[in-house]
Amino acid sequence: MANEETKKQKMGFTIIKNDPTDGHKGFGIGSLSLENVSPVFIDIQEKHAFIDIGAMHAKSDVERGIKFTTDRADSEGGKPYWLVWVTIDFREEGPYFAGVTACEMVVNREKRRGYKILADHVNKMDKSMKRKIIVDHMDEDSKKVLADFLKSHNIEMWNNSEEQLRNDLTVG
Repeated sequence: MANEETKKQKMGFTIIKNDPTDGHKGFGIGSLSLENVSPVFIDIQEKHAFIDIGAMHAKSDVERGIKFTTDRADSEGGKPYWLVWVTIDFREEGPYFAGVTACEMVVNREKRRGYKILADHVNKMDKSMKRKIIVDHMDEDSKKVLADFLKSHNIEMWNNSEEQLRNDLTVG
């Protein structure tokens, strides 16, 4: 009985690179590959976007050394960010931005405290991987920063993306 419980505890979520069925038949088959998901931060005050892969495990430079809570008061006076999960996929026309979802985050370096709702971050990553576009709640300036960032990354991918993405990020 105790041995059975130990086995259950060890069975966790496995993140693997490349194709999970890459010639192997065993552990990892059917696991989720996060290879085509990238975390893009938008510094709202500086109007600047950047990728930090560390966010995949909540270990980005923005998050490092910060204790996060779900109480906005803990991080009052902090710097606001959007963490945008961008999923890339491929179709006949070529690669495109298939899923783009934004989550809110506030970081107060002085207090070493931050605000984020982890469940929202996980759910938005999941929705991005399911090819959803959820950016309508972002402020106008940040939408423009994200659109410019995606276009500068690869204009063909931007043009191949769903019209909804281009419409939702168009400001004015």
